[in-house]
Amino acid sequence: MATRRARITLRTGDPADARRLHALITAAQEEGRLLPRTLAELVVHAPRFVVAVRSRKIVGCAELASLSPQVAEVRSLVVDPAARSLGVGSSLVEELRARARREGFDKLCAFTHAPGYFTPMGFSIVPHLWVTEKVYTDCVKCPQFRRCGQYAMVLPLESLHDAQDRDHL
Repeated sequence: MATRRARITLRTGDPADARRLHALITAAQEEGRLLPRTLAELVVHAPRFVVAVRSRKIVGCAELASLSPQVAEVRSLVVDPAARSLGVGSSLVEELRARARREGFDKLCAFTHAPGYFTPMGFSIVPHLWVTEKVYTDCVKCPQFRRCGQYAMVLPLESLHDAQDRDHL
């Protein structure tokens, strides 16, 4: 008997999603993967999230957080354990990449304990100080500052104009 996988759809987050986002992020935080986020913060920032939905249930999320006019961050990337290995995480990152390009950012960054997850998507490990926007906005306020063990990763974003020019060559 063949089993049919439910389709994963991506959509923009909504403040009504905040409780489920908070539950996903809190569970990942308990696994030692993420920094904490408050429910109030998620209500305010929900529209910056891409949400993955499977059978009407939120199974993943990721936020596109602007750090400066040039740099955006992949933040709070989480996939429910039951939906892992279905490509949800890479789909979320790819959607954030597309949004960042449309919004005119020059680079996308991620701070992670799992650099091997991001390298196949084109991210490179860089010194933390190459992403000063993150260090001086968030890291210096973090209780784990200078001992978090996270890798700074960067993905240069080609502008839509550059991509169109290249495609016409």
